[in-house]
Amino acid sequence: MTTKDAQNAQLDASTANPYAGKPLEPTESQVVFTAVTEEPLEPLLVEAKAATMTAAMGALVVFDGIVRDHDHGQAVRTLSYSAHPQAADFLADVLAAVAQEIPGIRLWAAHRVGPIPIGQSALTVLAAAAHRGTAFTACSLAADRIKAQVPIWKEQELTDGSVQWVGIDTPAR
Repeated sequence: MTTKDAQNAQLDASTANPYAGKPLEPTESQVVFTAVTEEPLEPLLVEAKAATMTAAMGALVVFDGIVRDHDHGQAVRTLSYSAHPQAADFLADVLAAVAQEIPGIRLWAAHRVGPIPIGQSALTVLAAAAHRGTAFTACSLAADRIKAQVPIWKEQELTDGSVQWVGIDTPAR
């Protein structure tokens, strides 16, 4: 699924969670936590897992977007993310929409802004569900929609000294 498809997709609840409506299956979805922060995300992961999981959840899928040293064939020296002042609201809205579409999930997401060293997390998304397929679907959909709909832009300085703004003046790849 492309980012554009994810942005426009309206899931059929029975496809996203084929177990919905069966006895003992969780039916309510919840956004556990959202944040846009300048703080490192790695220290939050243990707490995020504990907050997202319940006794009814049998699967936890974690997407951890890590800053890498290259982008589409070009070497990256440094990277920084900038956010619109309402980016945190957009992030919460995106997760709420995914939670509304997929029954029985719990979501947690944080996006880091400011300078981020290569090798550290820029975006972390957790999705818990009773079953792995539902958790994978929810996590993937949430991550794709965050990248497509939340106004956060990546500035990267390449090793040749040039600067690229991804999401502002360069096409998303």
